[in-house]
Amino acid sequence: MSAQAQTAQTGATPAKLSATEQMIKDIKNPTSWLNWGADLRIRNEYFNNLLTLNRDNPLHEQDYFRFRARLWATITPVEDLSFSVRLAAEPREWMKDAGYTPMRTSPTTGRKGLDMREGIIDNLWVEYKNIAELPLTIKVGRQDLIPGRDSLAGDGWLLADGTPGDGSWTYYFDAVRLKYEFKEQNTTFEAMGIAQDPRDDGWLPTLNNQNLPQGDQREKGVVVQLANTSHKSANMAAYFIYKNDDRVSIHYPTVGDDADIYTIGARINGLLDDHWKYWIEGAYQFGRKADPRVQFPAGSSTASRDLSAYGVNARLTYQFNDKLNNQLTLSGELLSGDDPKTRQDEMFDSLWGRWPRWCEIGLYGVAAEARIGQQANLLRLGPTWSIDPIKNRMRFVSSYYALFAMEKAATRGAPGLFSNDDHFRGHLAAAMVEYTFGKHMKGHLWGELLFPGDYYEHQKMISFLRAEVMFTF
Repeated sequence: MSAQAQTAQTGATPAKLSATEQMIKDIKNPTSWLNWGADLRIRNEYFNNLLTLNRDNPLHEQDYFRFRARLWATITPVEDLSFSVRLAAEPREWMKDAGYTPMRTSPTTGRKGLDMREGIIDNLWVEYKNIAELPLTIKVGRQDLIPGRDSLAGDGWLLADGTPGDGSWTYYFDAVRLKYEFKEQNTTFEAMGIAQDPRDDGWLPTLNNQNLPQGDQREKGVVVQLANTSHKSANMAAYFIYKNDDRVSIHYPTVGDDADIYTIGARINGLLDDHWKYWIEGAYQFGRKADPRVQFPAGSSTASRDLSAYGVNARLTYQFNDKLNNQLTLSGELLSGDDPKTRQDEMFDSLWGRWPRWCEIGLYGVAAEARIGQQANLLRLGPTWSIDPIKNRMRFVSSYYALFAMEKAATRGAPGLFSNDDHFRGHLAAAMVEYTFGKHMKGHLWGELLFPGDYYEHQKMISFLRAEVMFTF
């Protein structure tokens, strides 16, 4: 329902903007058909023993600033037709020797200082709604898929970030999306075709081009989903995802896959009553994959193996519905690992879900085991508590997870970093406090600690700390 319709029904009067906010609105919306804006995100990230899993490596400690600036505009020349473009850049200042590209110079050395990196077009799309007066929408071009906002993404378990190689600087997909709504049946059909180039200049030009990798391989795919929201207590969706990986030489050594992965999955989520809500999702994968990082069984690094893998992601939340918005969630996740005793590949592939869904250590910490964000061979169990100490201003979240490996052997793990003789990954504790200073400024502090178990060869504590402030115009 539109804001105007809601106002008409309730009789409420829209809040009057301050003189400053009215001026900003007039600047950003100079005409009825143009809307533009900008933001600046400043982050300091520090972590220890996270990428290397070994404090004897000189690059075990990382400390750097990230300055992400974006400028965007959306033009709506006629009703239901929109064009949008967004420019993005993220220079970084390395306070310690850089542990990953482009400032890393070897496995044990890196450079300090300013890395200007590149300026890129990270959104460029056209969207057409209500085609032929039907509830049909098509969106074509470079676009984001936001978990929790785009129904096709769900909570981002398998579909969220098309460019995992650059962190959260960008997360776009080069794609075509189609959405058809059967409104009387509360049912939506969605489809998406994806064509990702691993380099950020693969489809569109860049400024200060450095041929930076945004991914690990050339990727193509198709996503099809049918979702129904007829029952508040049981929103259901079933989907099929095909992903083709094509190895190209963008890293040294080359780390990408050659693969054809077919994923069949479903989820159900909803509100059981005023207090309880839940989410359950499961998927099975089959196809073929050749991964150069596989160490055993012997010869598997060059072989194309049959894929047979599975994953489950679930959580149950109790909402206290009090003044402080207390919520307590119990989460569980299971991702199959590769059994070294078989000639098959049983490792679950997280597809385009390589982003920090539940922690940052889980994103970076698997780099030595597979690649950034490629979580698999995992059993995760634990609670999360959230509270809003100051309504609409401050939010606090803390989590604990017990982490296990489904298989003892890290078949893609770097030599010398994994014991290959135990299932326990360790205890992970995380906390975040977020504060909204105003409509145009917010920030957070984020910390995580992992106390490694015997799954790892080295068991020194792993830490991650982040401070962030975001300005939005």
